[in-house]
Amino acid sequence: MSSIEAGVEMPESLWRGEIRAMLALSWPMVLTNLAQVAMTATDVMMLGRLGADTLAAGALGSNLYFAPLILGLGLVYAASPMMATELGRKRHSVRDIRRTVRQGLWLAILAAIPVWLLLWHGEAILLAMGQEPPLAQQAGIYLRWLQWAILPFYGYIVLRSFISALERPGWALVIMFIAVSFNAFGNWCLVFGNLGFPKMGIAGSGLATSLSSALMFIGLATVVSVERKFRRYRLFGRFWRSDWPRFIALLRLGLPIAGILAFEVTIFNAAAFLMGLINAASLAAHAIAIQIASISFMVPLGINQAVTVRVGLAHGAGNPDGVSRAGWTALAIGVGFMALMALVMVSWPRLLISAFIDLDDPANTAVIALAVTFLSFAALFQIFDGAQAVAAGMLRGLHDTKVPMILAAIGYWGVGLPLGVLLAFHFGFEGAGIWIGLSTGLAVVAVLLLWRWLRRDELGLSADQPVHS
Repeated sequence: MSSIEAGVEMPESLWRGEIRAMLALSWPMVLTNLAQVAMTATDVMMLGRLGADTLAAGALGSNLYFAPLILGLGLVYAASPMMATELGRKRHSVRDIRRTVRQGLWLAILAAIPVWLLLWHGEAILLAMGQEPPLAQQAGIYLRWLQWAILPFYGYIVLRSFISALERPGWALVIMFIAVSFNAFGNWCLVFGNLGFPKMGIAGSGLATSLSSALMFIGLATVVSVERKFRRYRLFGRFWRSDWPRFIALLRLGLPIAGILAFEVTIFNAAAFLMGLINAASLAAHAIAIQIASISFMVPLGINQAVTVRVGLAHGAGNPDGVSRAGWTALAIGVGFMALMALVMVSWPRLLISAFIDLDDPANTAVIALAVTFLSFAALFQIFDGAQAVAAGMLRGLHDTKVPMILAAIGYWGVGLPLGVLLAFHFGFEGAGIWIGLSTGLAVVAVLLLWRWLRRDELGLSADQPVHS
């Protein structure tokens, strides 16, 4: 057990230093996550101007795109804790970091290929799911242009993990905001045919996003190649050179991360489907509440990414007090922020809802009433969601991903979804029952992950496990 858990007081200066380091690393990641959300929102806004059918087709395509994207993203996320641990073990390590980045990029290619094959047949998949043929056709066109964003985005994530492990994430934020602006401009030109560009409609939106994704990777690749602190790593030197033990280690670490993300994403997909079985008003209200919750979630997600690095650095350095300090600091910041957001949702629900729907339109009365109810559950949901997100990052910094994946499956699919279905359809709670189930599932996952964190020394998670070349 670490000294903080044994009740031995650590010097306040160490805690202040950890808070400063955590915030300095977190805020660019938080803003980067928000910028990524803004890019998707830009596509939706542009397509909405082409009409309801085009917007619906874009939504179908985006939903189909998102699920496999997340699975591959889990694989490349493994580069972050591995690099942080290597730098913690040897602060000026160059060769090991270069090899991890190289194999991370190899893994990005491996992850992108099956996603490409899947999305190329997007229209057929949507038709098999029972979607209307005209919408499926338009969504399929969108996906065939959008799918090329996958590989450069994964490559960007690997390079972002590299600069974050060196605790210099600011460049990723700068490049992301440039890409968001470029995406908006590209949509304006290619969707509507402005400035002499061809009017491509929904295909233009997919192309604009793919070009923006390529810009993100090229921009960050340029930075790591020319910026003084990064260029000494020569990340792209001998890119063809294999390091199979490291590649396999990344794969073993990344597959459970992908599993955790898959269990979380799919339960929210299932919740939306279940809301649709209740009625259209419940589905619309759920979409509003979950969008508000998703925006606030970008903060603990950024802290999740930062604590993976901070715990990984302390873990690699063989500093259990540093591991403990980094974990508890991140948890306090993440849960504290989400508690504040919960207070906002409870205090001003109608103000938040007004950003998505006209409160003065009598046709929206039922949706507004349901959205207010759902936001009251979302407030509780926020605290649990923040806790589980940060706790997952804490354990990831210790390279602990397999058991957390199982715990996520238990919480989300073993408890949360069955409870939500039971309350919604058997006991008549309808949409509120779904949200109670979601909140309970998140609470179970948060408790299980924190229980594992508390037992990390007893379970041997603090023992360093280097990757030998």
